[in-house]
Amino acid sequence: MFLGEYQFVLDVKSRAIIPAKFRDELGEKFVITRGIDNCLAIYPQNEWEAYTEKINALPASKAREIRRFLYSGAAESELDSHGRTIIPQNLRDYAQMNKDSQIVIIGMGTYIEVWSQAAWDSKYSEQSSEKIAELMEELGC
Repeated sequence: MFLGEYQFVLDVKSRAIIPAKFRDELGEKFVITRGIDNCLAIYPQNEWEAYTEKINALPASKAREIRRFLYSGAAESELDSHGRTIIPQNLRDYAQMNKDSQIVIIGMGTYIEVWSQAAWDSKYSEQSSEKIAELMEELGC
């Protein structure tokens, strides 16, 4: 399970370090795509396949935009010998990341999110414990 928050710098070759705790579970090959809220999502191959099965089972008229959003930005990737992966230009643009950008990598249980530090700080500041408590109550947690 992917848990925690880690801060890194995107290097000059557009590579992101994947936390050591995430590497084994991520596997040799994985998928990077657009996430919600202008972040990136990284899925282990098995989670990506399960996720896309759900999307592909939806009626085409309702899933068309979801497919365009996820699949057009998706890239298969792998880790180099130092635990880094290249973030493609189109995904860096989407997530407002540049070379040498501060990034935040967070565990989301079954997948990973990658945020620019500025976007994460903005999103995190919007969250309040009261808002989260209301959501949890609404969902029966």
